[in-house]
Amino acid sequence: MDKCKAAALFDGWNEALIWSCLQGHMGNMILDDDENPLSAMINIGDFCFFAGNPSIALLPIPDRTKLLIPKDGAWGRLIEDFYGKQVNKTLRYAIKKEPHIFNKEMLTAYTKTLDDCYELRMFDQETFEMARMEEWSVDLCSQFKDYKDYQKKAIGTAILHQGKLVAGASPYATYNEGIEIEIDTKPEYRCRGLATVCGAKLILECLQRNIYPSWDAHDLRSVALAEKLGYHLDSSYVTYELSVR
Repeated sequence: MDKCKAAALFDGWNEALIWSCLQGHMGNMILDDDENPLSAMINIGDFCFFAGNPSIALLPIPDRTKLLIPKDGAWGRLIEDFYGKQVNKTLRYAIKKEPHIFNKEMLTAYTKTLDDCYELRMFDQETFEMARMEEWSVDLCSQFKDYKDYQKKAIGTAILHQGKLVAGASPYATYNEGIEIEIDTKPEYRCRGLATVCGAKLILECLQRNIYPSWDAHDLRSVALAEKLGYHLDSSYVTYELSVR
């Protein structure tokens, strides 16, 4: 595989999950031709990114829900034509990558707003195993083979209530210079500020380790949380949710 030619198809795409795959950390890449690629698809977790010349051969056969992200309108039209009603067109929101914009004093203050009935701690094997057990939290660790793999590549923050995991912030993916943040809260514990605390703590831990806490927002609520923590919105982009029917 000509990795340089394949990577060139994704030039200008400022996306941490793409970097993770191109750098060999996570995911896989499929090309139309290994030696002289003109089309490429990167698959990492639930996400598929398409670049180069549109090619039906690279569209995945749906075995579960996937998020299909085209680099341009031509790929978008192919996705719509090929899948029809199996895809739902929506928007995600790219967040600017600005290493020096974080206010550490503000973030530290957020971490101290947690009520005494909760426990804030770093991810360990116990919290990792808890996260794997429930649907709401599984993406906090879904891209890691086991805790040993997680411990080697990732850092995360967790909030416990009465010994049970109720919120967390953790990498969905890792790349050379940073992580892609995933934040989840158990449904019955939402709107209590737990995501703010987890996110602030994880950002501070990343800054201490000189790695960048990259953020990509799936909806406007996620954008609002990102902005509260110091990020700035870059732009929206088209995403297709492919559902198995």
